[in-house]
Amino acid sequence: MKKLHILGIGGTFMGGIARLARELGWQVSGSDGPLYPPMSTELAKLGVTVHEGYTADALVPHPDEVIVGNVMSRGNPALEYVLNADIPYMSGPAWLARYILSRKKVLAVSGTHGKTTTTALLTWILHEAKLSPGYLIGGVANGLPGTAAVGEGDYFVIEADEYDSAFYDKRPKFLHYRPDVLMINNIEFDHGDIYADLAAIERQFHYLVRTVPGQGAIIVPSRDATVNRVLAAGCWSHRVTVGAEGEWDYVLHQPDGREFSVVSEGRVWGPVRWSLIGEHNVSNAVMAIVAAMQVGVDISTALAALATFAGVKRRLEHKGEVNGITVFDDFAHHPTAIAKTVEGFRRSVGDQARIIVVAELASNTMSQGLHDPVALGQAFNAASRVVLLQPARFTVDLDAFAAPVEILASVDNIMAHLKDLLRSGDYVLILSNKGFGGLPDRLVAELALRT
Repeated sequence: MKKLHILGIGGTFMGGIARLARELGWQVSGSDGPLYPPMSTELAKLGVTVHEGYTADALVPHPDEVIVGNVMSRGNPALEYVLNADIPYMSGPAWLARYILSRKKVLAVSGTHGKTTTTALLTWILHEAKLSPGYLIGGVANGLPGTAAVGEGDYFVIEADEYDSAFYDKRPKFLHYRPDVLMINNIEFDHGDIYADLAAIERQFHYLVRTVPGQGAIIVPSRDATVNRVLAAGCWSHRVTVGAEGEWDYVLHQPDGREFSVVSEGRVWGPVRWSLIGEHNVSNAVMAIVAAMQVGVDISTALAALATFAGVKRRLEHKGEVNGITVFDDFAHHPTAIAKTVEGFRRSVGDQARIIVVAELASNTMSQGLHDPVALGQAFNAASRVVLLQPARFTVDLDAFAAPVEILASVDNIMAHLKDLLRSGDYVLILSNKGFGGLPDRLVAELALRT
């Protein structure tokens, strides 16, 4: 039995790799800071031993291989021990490529927004088509047994992000994946901690495009100027366009996207009635349908699968309704994603409903103040009120907000403010790509204590 140790095991990506390695029969251990449920319990269920802190003791006796997470940097005691002891090591994406993806036909979902939902949608469609896909998703898809599986079939669906691979390999993760079918949902500036500008991101996406075989397929939005610019630099694979003026489009039958049909070359398929809201999710769904068709899935099977798709945790996840107050949790953290999420939610609940958006602006790019402050403020236009956790490293331009906005210094202060602010009939939409101090669950629990 091969022994694997993962440095930085606590993230969703590395947790998924741990699950895949266990399925292959490897003995897995890992090191990280303090871990909490659900990740701590998930790893325990897998039989993974987790060492708190980064010490050399966790690496004795030596494992056969070490995966080095991209959170690790030189000077870390565990990493220095690996290097000095000459223990074989590699990045997470490199391990995936060697032990999993090399045996599969790879369908990769890339782009600035929508990767997790689209990856989950495509996986679910292939699952419902009885193709037993492997997958690695950067979130928890309801209805699937975990965030990752090797799969018995020929296909592997992977969320392919542009963040760097490891301390020694600053290429994006997705350049390791060599997809046969590539989806690019969109491209915008993000990850300002590693990319100087949008042009630097475009360059990496074009390197990704170059890895797709001529017999493969690249599925892209028809009207995304940045994506089109990337493909104009060279595309050697079959290109399929989605959206207005594209080969595949959709028609909304309800403004919030809960019912839609798919359109291509004058033909209409549907309608689809499903649980997700937001036109952005309809676009994600059509991308997933087209990708599934590239590997032989019939469109009617794909549409039927959407009707049973149960969503992804932290993507407009309904946390509870207490005393007439309904709480949702979402991962949106980029101005564009925030705008689409809030606008889609507004269409779902109607113009008269009071929506309180509570946001933690904590992504690396956001924390550095690299997003356009006007675009950030306008992203909340569909909200009735906005409550922000005080950012640590940049100042919010209050004049850019159309809705009333409060900025509070702590999660406890936000809790106290919401207790006074909320009334029956309100909707609370909580946005964060971090933990936000457990605010969604804390708020639901606190509301339940009201008499």
